[in-house]
Amino acid sequence: MKKPFVTKEQLEKIIETYPTPFHIYDERGIRERARALNAAFAWNRGFKEYFAVKATPNPVILDILKEEGCGVDCSSLTELMMSDKVGFSGSDIMFSSNDTPAEDFVEARKLGAIINLDDFTHIDFLESVTGSIPETICCRYNPGGDFRISTRIMGSPSEAKYGMTPEQIIEAYKILKAKGAKRFGIHAFLSSNNTDNEYYPTLSRELFKMAVRIKEEAGVSLSFINLSGGVGIPYLPDAKPADIAVIGEGVRKVYDEILVPAGLGDVSLFTELGRWMLAPNGMLVTKAIHEKHIYKEYIGCDACAANLMRPAMYGAYHHITVMGKEDEPLDHIYDVTGGLCENNDKFAVDRALPKIDVGDILAIHDAGAHGFSMGYNYNGKLRSAELLLKEDGSVELIRRAETPDDYFATLGVTKFFN
Repeated sequence: MKKPFVTKEQLEKIIETYPTPFHIYDERGIRERARALNAAFAWNRGFKEYFAVKATPNPVILDILKEEGCGVDCSSLTELMMSDKVGFSGSDIMFSSNDTPAEDFVEARKLGAIINLDDFTHIDFLESVTGSIPETICCRYNPGGDFRISTRIMGSPSEAKYGMTPEQIIEAYKILKAKGAKRFGIHAFLSSNNTDNEYYPTLSRELFKMAVRIKEEAGVSLSFINLSGGVGIPYLPDAKPADIAVIGEGVRKVYDEILVPAGLGDVSLFTELGRWMLAPNGMLVTKAIHEKHIYKEYIGCDACAANLMRPAMYGAYHHITVMGKEDEPLDHIYDVTGGLCENNDKFAVDRALPKIDVGDILAIHDAGAHGFSMGYNYNGKLRSAELLLKEDGSVELIRRAETPDDYFATLGVTKFFN
């Protein structure tokens, strides 16, 4: 079973100051994950984790990861601006975007970020809007077809909008080299939320073989290979987690098999593990405020899909702990809902849980990545606060809850809301 990183007593004390709903993150857990990842890839001298800002865009979280030696992966102008404010610059920033506006490329160049080109046409576009091609450049690869681990299909890159074909990417490196680029990288993201320890080694084999082909056909020796994200977490309580140490060793074996004999044994490896790093280290905390007995049994919470949309959007499973009732029998079947005017606003459907009473505190697990960041204001719902449980046990407010004034602040017609 999943165990919350805070106790009922801690949450009751926190709620006295910060009312539910709120997201809370575990600093100790975040640091432990960063250190485990760095240890797993310590064999690669240039290894660096570029945390995907989109997963948890909070400067306090980014600063913790910066202290642990991580860089950041940005995909928009505002993510670049936030990273700059935290103190990331130059090669500590990877800029991976698609359908990219000109101003985003301009900001990335200004910060000295490593730009990861999503499309062949972006070579000319980048040059036209920034004046030149940077000396360090990366290209995003899409091999097409299906992506398999053994006989299992894990994704269909040919259906994805991202990256260049093999022919395009080889031609891209030739052109970029002719335009003055001197340090090159490749990036690919072929499947999401894999807890199979073979995902990264299988992806590595694909990318390492392409690196050898690029060297032979384009005359370019890659300096770095970005394995991107895709290593996931076990959302289900009885699912087996990925073992990052086993994964790191699996990648090392493929590295020694393919890159070293090809004279590419000094290539640095990068990762972008937003979900793996943060999801287990964050929870959405909410209270049961209503119960309803019709054709099904419902528990209504003060949180809704605007606070955590993955269950509504994907039908994703997020484990729920009824705080203080962890040892009680799971003898009630509930739909756990929010208050949006949408029937998919449900954190759980037909979930076996202990008897829930109005006022009970519910901890919704694995919400530390793609939780708060995917929030929205439908029905006029306001984004909740973000809190950090620090290593010393204290709690810090790292983003206040929105207010109605925030919601109205961007309206162009001010006479109604002065």
